[in-house]
Amino acid sequence: MEQQVFPGRYTADPGRESVTVFLIGMRANRWWKVGKVAQVAVAMPRILRHLANDPASGMLGFEQWFGRTTMLVSYWESPEHLRKFAADREAPHLEPWRRFMKELSGTGDVGIWHETYQVPAAGIETVYSGMPLFGLAKATAQIPIGRGTNTAKQRLGHSRARGNGAKTAGAGQAS
Repeated sequence: MEQQVFPGRYTADPGRESVTVFLIGMRANRWWKVGKVAQVAVAMPRILRHLANDPASGMLGFEQWFGRTTMLVSYWESPEHLRKFAADREAPHLEPWRRFMKELSGTGDVGIWHETYQVPAAGIETVYSGMPLFGLAKATAQIPIGRGTNTAKQRLGHSRARGNGAKTAGAGQAS
């Protein structure tokens, strides 16, 4: 599917005081153990479908990359939303996590990792040039760069009241 490319320069407007950024991934340490790698990899699509169908979950959007080390970056309304999802016995997260810990943790076959960052809006600087909707702008709102947001210094620390154009994307759009 061809994505619309937006000529010109844009920035993201998170539309909130902060954004929780959650990075998660896995690494095929012993890539020849395809079955073990697949056992871990198959959990994420189900989790992402669940989150996409539940706007109240608080996940705003995500991007993902595949390779020997995979990575998914997701944007959340708050750390509380992320923690609530992770602990939800009805959500499709706990069962794969428990299975990994029981069957694969410590074997060295597959590694998993995650990092969580609570980022104040004043600490966010983004620029997208000649790109389709991507990253934080895709997850929240993309706005044209203009007066007061032309430089990285101006964008970093710029309040959510940017006032320099209509947003291009709505919240919650994911890859």
